Amino acid sequence: MPLRQDIKKVLVIGSGPIVIGQAAEFDYAGTQACRALKQEGLEVVLINSNPATIMTDKAMADKIYIEPLTLDVAKRIIEIEKPDSVLSTLGGQTGLTLSMQLAKEGFLDAHNVKLLGADPLTIHKAEDRQAFKDTMEKIGEPCIPSKVVETIEDAVDFANVIGYPVIVRPAFTLGGTGGGIAENEEQLRDISKNGLRLSPITQVLIEKCISGWKEIEFEVIRDSKGNVITVCSMENFDPVGVHTGDSIVIAPAVTLSDREYQMLRTASLNIISELKVEGGCNCQFALHPESMEYAVIEVNPRVSRSSALASKATGYPIAKVATRIAIGYTLDEIINQVTGKTYACFEPALDYVVVKFPKWAFDKFVYAKRTLGTQMKATGEVMAIGTSFEQAMMKAVRSTELGVDSMNMKKFADYSTEELLEKIPHADDERAFQVYELLKRDVSIEKLHEITLIDEWFLDKLKNLVELERWLADGELTEEKYLFAKKFGYLDSTIERMSGQKCPLRKRAVYKMVDTCAGEFKAETPYFYSTFDEENEAKQFIERTDTGKKKVIVFGSGPIRIGQGIDFDYCSVHCVWSLKEEGYEAVICNNNPETVSTDFDTGDRLYFDPLTKEDVESIIETEQPYGVVVQFGGQTAIKLTRHLADMGVNILGTSADSIDAAEDRERFDELLEKCEIPRPAGFTVMTTEEAVEVAEKLGYPVLLRPSYVLGGQNMIIAHSEKDVIEYMGIITRTMIENPVLIDKYMMGKEVEVDAICDGTDFLIPGIMEHIERAGVHSGDSISVYPAQTLSPEIVDTIIDYTKKLAFELKVIGLVNIQYVVYNNEVYVIEVNPRSSRTVPYISKVTGIPMVDIATKIMLGSSLKEQGYESGLYKKSKYVAVKVPVFSFEKLQDVDTMLGPEMKSTGECLGIAETFEDALLKGLVAAGYDLKKEGGVLISVRDTDKQEIIAVADKFAQMGFELYGTSGTASTLNKNMIATNLVNKISEDTEPNVLSLLESGKIHYVISTSEKGRLPARDSVKMRRKSVERSICSLTAIDTAKALANVLMTNRSIDDVEMIDINKRAVHLTNMNIKRYKDFKIEKVVLEDENSTVNIIEEGKTIYLLVTSASGEYDIYTLRVQEFSIMNIIVYLLIFLLGMVFGIRIMLFMKKVVKKKKDNSGNDSEMKPKTKKKKLKTRKEIKQTKVDA
Repeated sequence: MPLRQDIKKVLVIGSGPIVIGQAAEFDYAGTQACRALKQEGLEVVLINSNPATIMTDKAMADKIYIEPLTLDVAKRIIEIEKPDSVLSTLGGQTGLTLSMQLAKEGFLDAHNVKLLGADPLTIHKAEDRQAFKDTMEKIGEPCIPSKVVETIEDAVDFANVIGYPVIVRPAFTLGGTGGGIAENEEQLRDISKNGLRLSPITQVLIEKCISGWKEIEFEVIRDSKGNVITVCSMENFDPVGVHTGDSIVIAPAVTLSDREYQMLRTASLNIISELKVEGGCNCQFALHPESMEYAVIEVNPRVSRSSALASKATGYPIAKVATRIAIGYTLDEIINQVTGKTYACFEPALDYVVVKFPKWAFDKFVYAKRTLGTQMKATGEVMAIGTSFEQAMMKAVRSTELGVDSMNMKKFADYSTEELLEKIPHADDERAFQVYELLKRDVSIEKLHEITLIDEWFLDKLKNLVELERWLADGELTEEKYLFAKKFGYLDSTIERMSGQKCPLRKRAVYKMVDTCAGEFKAETPYFYSTFDEENEAKQFIERTDTGKKKVIVFGSGPIRIGQGIDFDYCSVHCVWSLKEEGYEAVICNNNPETVSTDFDTGDRLYFDPLTKEDVESIIETEQPYGVVVQFGGQTAIKLTRHLADMGVNILGTSADSIDAAEDRERFDELLEKCEIPRPAGFTVMTTEEAVEVAEKLGYPVLLRPSYVLGGQNMIIAHSEKDVIEYMGIITRTMIENPVLIDKYMMGKEVEVDAICDGTDFLIPGIMEHIERAGVHSGDSISVYPAQTLSPEIVDTIIDYTKKLAFELKVIGLVNIQYVVYNNEVYVIEVNPRSSRTVPYISKVTGIPMVDIATKIMLGSSLKEQGYESGLYKKSKYVAVKVPVFSFEKLQDVDTMLGPEMKSTGECLGIAETFEDALLKGLVAAGYDLKKEGGVLISVRDTDKQEIIAVADKFAQMGFELYGTSGTASTLNKNMIATNLVNKISEDTEPNVLSLLESGKIHYVISTSEKGRLPARDSVKMRRKSVERSICSLTAIDTAKALANVLMTNRSIDDVEMIDINKRAVHLTNMNIKRYKDFKIEKVVLEDENSTVNIIEEGKTIYLLVTSASGEYDIYTLRVQEFSIMNIIVYLLIFLLGMVFGIRIMLFMKKVVKKKKDNSGNDSEMKPKTKKKKLKTRKEIKQTKVDA
């Protein structure tokens, strides 16, 4: 079936900010969808609140609304844009739930909007727990004994029937949010209460717990004709009971017999056919390990987290195919773009093994509960491809950046066997390493299987690694041993450490191809993985397709984690696009399956491999690049700089020496002294004793942080010697190869600048100001562009310091600088000569393509050649406010109080003409429920008590009921602000803080404390309880003040303008464009005479980039008329007819004039009496035209 003729304009709903359970995989899927729709010539309207993604880039859609993903906003955009259809299945659970609400209310029908991809009945059958159970029973697919309940009492009653433990699964939530395993009634009541509250339809499924069964997934795809295929099977390393997002996953399924595989495959096809899903669908099964018994766990009738993994594991672009199916194509009409020959109805074939390894944030949250269950906790993941499970596992482990290069985790060597045996029944993020340690101690596979229920096949494979390591350590390191270890994926450095000997030879990796068809067809857009065979398919491909272009390798940022997220992938992708535009071959090296950078057609070639020194050496040897780019891959890529420089590789952009000068404390201090730029006093230390001595010398509070880290990892503010000792213990536990930095802490206004430098000139697209004062990590602060409160003198100082630092560090490309303004002085906190997490949002709100400009500078272009002057760029008409988003509800025992260590997983953006409206949008997008009534609970530390008075007064004026703990309530009451006293948790007197939070009276909590982190502290318990009950919790006075100001405006999201970032400020009113051999602009009239026009030609389309004096711009797409021979003949005929008609009129007029002359006999009376009009000269005419 061809493209549907009733679809012209499609609204795509994105997934919003990155949170645990819904990460970059939906940016990848949404980007593929937008590109597929545009390739079909459809107009694309996008709504997504996430500014950090490629999906909200100007190139992805015709209209882009970075607006809150709420029902009211979606309705307004549909009314403004009038799309004829909505694509709902590529925006994760957020997009699906929003689409369902629009359909359920009848809004889509009322506005003649079609729902593409899955109809409401399909979604209802899959997402509503009871309807899903009924559907499975109808087609004879077994389900686990379960019951849908809507009250806690019903949950308890059913659990008593089926017995404990039970699994609680809320309806319509993502990443298992609100769910869990309940071992007893008390746990069940607590989990059910939370699950019912978080479910949009107040419904949870109580399910018999079958922990220990194998968990198997099938990714399937179906079209409107009923054609259906399986794309990939996947198997979890951990048995049922651990969320699939937290489990190590292997593709294809490796422990199934052919009979088991065919049974589950058939079940998957039956399920998707019955649900009538059109597009991608994920089916999850539980399979009894000792019998053929199985049960359906759940079905996702949309592109899911596993879809991204299945796409990258097989090379089959699920999201792109699902999008084309949604607009009318069938599987037998869609060409597989990887091979360019086969069709999408061919099931992929794999001749390799894929391992996905999750990435958790427990290195940041040292007090968090590490136990894994049905609620997802991982922030990201890595993928490794190998010719064996052992090889893929080894590559995956070193890709996760845990500081290990094998399955040996040093700390477990100090545990006794009994201690480890006690730990492994409870799954946590380190269980695989604990099991490996026990295998080294000869604990039998049978015993480990009995305790963990991990399949014996996996345990046997881990045992192979144990035996290999023993063999390496025993006797001489022979060539045979070395080659065997290489086949299992060990690095040379690991082999040398384990054997205690030098390697007898150096074998470089060769590369095999991922082509979706196990080598049956030659791939056109392949990607590669390393192995240690003889044949190098990458080298063969390079020789076969040699274009003569220079090659540049772009190193990616690895797994998504707090502090290094999707923003860096945005930068990597833009760099690749610019390289290709400039005529270079762009090669990507990355290991994250969730991202756009690892899409099969983003770069000219892709290497899916670990980003370690030794791994990249082999890629360099195979590719022989002109240069490499490390500037856009965060700290992961930056760490490679020195090694690459030592190898003699051409590093494009800022040199390794300059990067080291910014990171090395002593060198950086010398540089600042030379530039006469002040910074907070500080020292470097290596031991706890040195740290205590330096802290005393500086005076408390002090800031402690390790060098060479990102996202403020292990960064803290210490208020006493006890704090220094506690935190040094945490820091030195994870790393001490680099020194710890200790600075005097200054609580001033934090300002952030991203700049571009070419060595001669520098450009600052915009200055960002943080609402929260220094001390809250920049990634967790609400960031405002343009800065609202800085004096002209401070701005001039910041520009001057930025210029000096960029030139002195010899920056070529991007640099990020953080300042603190304290007592009207500007101090430098940190300089990072690389891209930062603010680059995507500043690029979008200023209109300056920062990464593209920086990439061209690295290749030799200058800022002036690209049309930019030195200094600070003109301010935008709009105010943009970036608001951080946290995933605290997924992480038990984590203190939510903000500090110098980053805790947010994502961000949203609000764009408006005023700061208050932009902040309102940002807060709503980030999930703040801005209630105008109710209770406010306030409990702040002594240093904040005077500042809280004005904030509390604002809430009181708006009619809120105030509550406070003893010290805070006393301060407020003394200042004539009526506040109810509430007992602290530790006082054991009712009513206390916990019972007040449980009562439903409180809508806002304002809590700050001198000390936090430890879960046992009252302040931490209060903040945790507010998160668990979805109460808006504010842990910085500045944030509370900003929120109070927004509430006082009495405006809602309905009162603010919806802004399409692709269309702003300047408008063209008249155009006349003709094209012969080369196009030329005959006439362009602008409303603003100070505007300039740049013309970009692409194929048969001309783009006009119109920039106003204020820096605002519009892009206009003009379809250009081609002048064919037929056109010329038609115009000639029209011209000839016009000539004939004109001659006849002239002859007729001549006769009339002659007749009048004859009648009057007076020729002079016939002359007109009007003045002769002066004609313009050719020069004057030219001056009136716009010179394009």
